[in-house]
Amino acid sequence: MTTAPAPTRVRIAASCRSVTEAPAFSLAVLTVILLNAVLLGAETYHGFATDHAALLRAAEHGCLAFFTLEMLLRLGAHADRPKEFRRDGWNLFDLAVVACAYIPFVRENATVLRLLRMVRVLRTARFLPQLRILFIAVSRSLPGTVSFLFVGAVILYVYAMVGWVCFGSHDPAHFGSLGRALLTLFLLMTLEGLQDAIYNGLAISRLSILYYGSYVLLASFVLVNVLIGVVLNSLDEARELDAAALDAPGRAPRPGKTDDGTRPVASSGEPGAGELAERIAGMRQALDTLERSLAAHPPAAHDRERMTTIA
Repeated sequence: MTTAPAPTRVRIAASCRSVTEAPAFSLAVLTVILLNAVLLGAETYHGFATDHAALLRAAEHGCLAFFTLEMLLRLGAHADRPKEFRRDGWNLFDLAVVACAYIPFVRENATVLRLLRMVRVLRTARFLPQLRILFIAVSRSLPGTVSFLFVGAVILYVYAMVGWVCFGSHDPAHFGSLGRALLTLFLLMTLEGLQDAIYNGLAISRLSILYYGSYVLLASFVLVNVLIGVVLNSLDEARELDAAALDAPGRAPRPGKTDDGTRPVASSGEPGAGELAERIAGMRQALDTLERSLAAHPPAAHDRERMTTIA
């Protein structure tokens, strides 16, 4: 029975996938991204950029051509399953970064184009697992961070109004208005200038130690620890999501190896492949020995009758 030829899209996807999934391809893309970052930094030196303007422009066009070829290969690798390309946020991010370079307004605006080239550096997260996990953690911590910012803003506002009422007339440089009070308390949140602020407050009233002590306790210790907890929780969730993405269907490990490239270790209750092969070889040798023994010493007639009766 002849096998029907694969559709054109399947053949294209298989060919492109063999290129994009190769370790050398990922290394080449990462190298060009870092080269793009080096070129962007070199352009900040005016004398060097002026002397090598043509070389820098040619190198930028070469990087853009390479990124365009990379996106065409990635699109071709998903020719048979385009929905999976859209489900991956990194694919959409890469496509947007590369496509924006061909938009007329962006291409003609030097400032926007430099910012776009700077964004390309973020693509290194695609090839560095730990950095990718950090980006996912930051994105997942945004809802908790917004709540943290709201609570922090309420605390800042309340303490700023209390500071304006208590210290506004005596220390107008720091609490003369709501804006100055907010700025002073925001700096005190990082414990910057706390010693001077406490001494100035003690010169006005000894009760000011309660004001500054309670504020530092809430703003610098409680709120900051809450923010750290939110980020750490999001980091754990990001690790689980990244591990689930690696274990998703369609990313089966190579035969004889696990996802991390190591050989699977047999559990204590199950024999390994080598042990099974030894057992099978031993059983075959025992059967051969039994057959030779029976051929050399055939059983007697009454033994054959007994065996027939038992059967």
